[in-house]
Amino acid sequence: MTNLQTHRVQSGEVELAVHVAGEGPPVLLLHGFPDDHSVWSKQIPALVSAGYRVIAPDTRGCGQSAIPTSIADYRIELLVADMIAVLDHFSIEQVTLVAHDWGALIGWRLVLAHPERIARYAALSVGHPAALGTGGLRQMLKSYYIFLFQIRGLGEWLLRGRDWRMVRAMAASAEEADQAVARLSRPGRLTAGINYYRANLRMFRERNVPNCKGIPVMGIASDNDPYITAQPMRETGRFVNGPFRFELIHGGGHWLQRDAPEAVNRLLLDFMMENGAGRPAGGQAA
Repeated sequence: MTNLQTHRVQSGEVELAVHVAGEGPPVLLLHGFPDDHSVWSKQIPALVSAGYRVIAPDTRGCGQSAIPTSIADYRIELLVADMIAVLDHFSIEQVTLVAHDWGALIGWRLVLAHPERIARYAALSVGHPAALGTGGLRQMLKSYYIFLFQIRGLGEWLLRGRDWRMVRAMAASAEEADQAVARLSRPGRLTAGINYYRANLRMFRERNVPNCKGIPVMGIASDNDPYITAQPMRETGRFVNGPFRFELIHGGGHWLQRDAPEAVNRLLLDFMMENGAGRPAGGQAA
């Protein structure tokens, strides 16, 4: 992966590790669970080569960032505030946002609370919060783990069981599986990730969420995602008051940026140029 410089950014009482590469218009990459910034390893070189400056934080409790111990420390409003702290630290007035999984949930709330800071938003896998209920019974069955995670200790036991069998099943290779297990085996990291679900259960029930206004949005979904159907992303256009583009990747799993990197990179670069960003000076096509 392109060489990254790691910065320490203070957000309230939490110190975040933020990894930066490249020069040019800024792009903020937000990872999900159970990942850290390295999940974007196939996107960072492509974006840097195209002339963008990539900012990839480890969200609180993940990667090299600090681990708050209270469940309440993972409330969505604090996760959003972390990202504003990152933008302020680098004096970024407006950024292109690309986010996946839990990062996408943070991304939607960031767009809704601070639309003036986001130039355009590409959401991977997870659509607008108000659209999450459009997946019907099939989506409810896929989301069973969210409710299991509410029982303290149960989520940790399930994920650690049989030599981390569930975590290993999420990985694309044995090497990646070992890296994920090593990452989550560090003291406090697994519980920190699960605390995202425990602190924000109301989000998965909430339907009275405002529409996204004024910025272009692209939603990328997969037809082979074991955790979320494509329907909520397809329906997200109903909750976006602005340009909306839906893209379906056939055969990709939940981790589209890992499973179909060439397709994702092509879509991201096209989306950024399509909506006024243009190719930065000196950038090269990916």
